[in-house]
Amino acid sequence: MLAIDGGPRVRTKPFPPRRLFGEEEKQAAMRLFDAAIASGGVFGYNGPEEQAYEKEFAEYMGGGFADAVNSGTSAVFVSLGALQLDPGSEVIVPPITDPGGVMPVVMLNCVPMVCDAAPGSFNLGPKQVMDCLTERTKAIICAHIAGEPVDMDPILKLAKQRGIAVIEDCAQSHGARYKGRLCGSMGTFGAFSTMSGKHHATGAQGGVVFTKDEELYWRAKRFADRGKPFNLSGATSNVVAGLNLNLNDLSAAIGRVQLRKLPAIVASRRKAAEAIRTALDKKAKAVSLGWQVAKGESAYWFMRIHLDLAKLKVDKARFVQALSAEGIPATVSYRHIPSEATWFKNRAVFGKSGWPWTCPAYKGDPNRQFPCPNAIESTDTHFITGVHENYGDEEVRDIVEALLKVEKAYLR
Repeated sequence: MLAIDGGPRVRTKPFPPRRLFGEEEKQAAMRLFDAAIASGGVFGYNGPEEQAYEKEFAEYMGGGFADAVNSGTSAVFVSLGALQLDPGSEVIVPPITDPGGVMPVVMLNCVPMVCDAAPGSFNLGPKQVMDCLTERTKAIICAHIAGEPVDMDPILKLAKQRGIAVIEDCAQSHGARYKGRLCGSMGTFGAFSTMSGKHHATGAQGGVVFTKDEELYWRAKRFADRGKPFNLSGATSNVVAGLNLNLNDLSAAIGRVQLRKLPAIVASRRKAAEAIRTALDKKAKAVSLGWQVAKGESAYWFMRIHLDLAKLKVDKARFVQALSAEGIPATVSYRHIPSEATWFKNRAVFGKSGWPWTCPAYKGDPNRQFPCPNAIESTDTHFITGVHENYGDEEVRDIVEALLKVEKAYLR
């Protein structure tokens, strides 16, 4: 009997906490305080800890340049700002993403074009990108949602042919790989969030802008620090308008410890999730982990679970309710489609002007709609559940057992 009907639960104890921060992070922070107290000075930003974190992050990514900023939203904003796009430029944005992955576009007076998902995915697909392209397209933002890589090669090829920049939003995909390459290393920029819920963190909030192009790196660094003339000889003042989006040495000190832990964190998440995938592939009839692109290696920020509703006699909400009753926390929907958001529909950006859609510089259709049927279908047929690096064999077993138990009860 299912727990929701009064039977015993599969999982009777809480899932283990992440315990992301530990003694090493504490000691890294205390060393900064101790040094400041001993010297009578303070720690700030762009200091030795932040510079070291940026260097180590770039090395982790395989070489290049990194600028630490204060959030993942800022990382996307700085990446776009470094491109110096003209007002009215179109930027293709993901079908499912955090609002912070899209709002930077409109804040720069560019127009977001919401791309549909690849079938069966939360990520945009190459064909769907092609459908959004116009002569006004100047950038594409690819978000690797849930840690699952976007099918990057066709998009990169298309972008190169047309001279379009590609920004990889890696907020949820630290350590994910596509055909052996780290997500964030393939596009013009990789934009990372390092807030406390992500794979590795720089404290409560933070972010990183990564690029292999040195000139773009300097442009990003200037934009992220009020246009300071970094690497420009002879400049006597700030050279471009920008904001103060800096990280700081305290956050960077924590991030340095976290970065060393990142490979093991990702490996443990991947091991647990793939064990669940293998078990479901062998035993389940209507439940499976969501489809992923070939030769992709997810970092599993969460698990995206697909239900073949034609094989079940209940809807998704009831299935998830029953699963939760078995002691497996789950969320019914991850429907975060930008064009469905109130701020997007109401053009609530610059007062009541309707900008950037009504900006005279914009020559496209300001009333264009973005129905995103694939994204809606994916959110309607998938739910999400957690996974992290402290999930072991017991957690894998309980998740699989609960999924199979609920499926068996509700199969047609």
